[in-house]
Amino acid sequence: MNGKNILIGVCGGIAAYKSAALTSKLVQAGANVKVIMTESAKEFVTPLTFQALSRQPVYEHTFIEPDPTKIAHIDLADWADVVLVAPTTANVMAKLASGIGDDMLTTTLLATTAPIYLAPAMNVNMYEKAAVKRNVKTLQEDGYHVIDANEGYLACGWTGKGRMAEPEDLLKVLNDHFQVTGQLQGKTVLITAGPTQERIDPVRYFTNHSSGKMGYALAEAALSQGANVILVSGPTALQPPHGVHVINVVSAKEMFDATMHHFDTANIVIKSAAVADYRPKETFDHKRKKQSGPWAIEMERTTDILKTMGEAKKQQILVGFAAESENVEQYALQKLHSKNLDLIVANNILQEGAGFKGDTNIITLLDKDGMKKEYPVLSKKEAATCIIADVISYIERQQHL
Repeated sequence: MNGKNILIGVCGGIAAYKSAALTSKLVQAGANVKVIMTESAKEFVTPLTFQALSRQPVYEHTFIEPDPTKIAHIDLADWADVVLVAPTTANVMAKLASGIGDDMLTTTLLATTAPIYLAPAMNVNMYEKAAVKRNVKTLQEDGYHVIDANEGYLACGWTGKGRMAEPEDLLKVLNDHFQVTGQLQGKTVLITAGPTQERIDPVRYFTNHSSGKMGYALAEAALSQGANVILVSGPTALQPPHGVHVINVVSAKEMFDATMHHFDTANIVIKSAAVADYRPKETFDHKRKKQSGPWAIEMERTTDILKTMGEAKKQQILVGFAAESENVEQYALQKLHSKNLDLIVANNILQEGAGFKGDTNIITLLDKDGMKKEYPVLSKKEAATCIIADVISYIERQQHL
């Protein structure tokens, strides 16, 4: 980060003290740091603190222009190589999601073309509020990088999700931002992960045993190769890698919509999610009460996401998964050809070390040119690294044909 221009936005929250520590670490790493504070932020930490740590003036007011030859918020917007808002309050996220610029920070954020990272911090109930989740989703779709909050003890006395990422974590995010290298630079990799949940009534749903670990490991492996990674995730308990654009979904329909929305701009698509093949034909707005006799639920097919992508693909490299319990290679090859895939990752879910929820996998990778590669028991992170390497190798072979 030596010589990089990093603009820090500080909003009103107790986590503002962490941003002071981050500013110090960034300066020690050789970065040029400038700080914008909201009026609320100054209630927690003084501008003098950030001025002393950054050795730069602190920007507080939109209409105070110390240099008459420049417009301060435009000058800052153009100066920054990257922007990090830490902490980011629910209020500022709502403004950004609506395109509102009514103070020094929000006008600068609207004016900059630099990548923007947001590090939310708030009470757990606020963080889980539907409006906040909706704004986070909008911001991610608009290109903001939202660094997921941590779980733990909060200043308000609650324990839960809402703690701002630690300064060391934020330092790593920025460091990774500037040190991205790899063979997938400039490429967008779209990955689906985890299970889906198909609603029956407000308390019941159909799902499967997928943990999402393989998909999340693939996202991390693609990110390490310099890719822009979009991760469409069903419900999991996993923490996504910093720097990955995460879109959280629940049902197969939501996963289909989110995946197809980004499909045209993706270079590589890896469908590792375990998507429901069927959903209840009838759902209930209220809990269905227990009856004396049996309950039969009629099911209907969901849209086949992988087949739809196979039919629609143009330049994309399409990778599927075949989690089978018998005739693994036969079914995998059948799926590879019938769904117009480039590669498929096959595994036997009954084989020890290869099932759902575990930390290991045993995979066989097949491609449409007849290549077959078998791997021993690997951690899912190691398996993901191998899969990404094989995808890169496949692309290189195609380019030389």
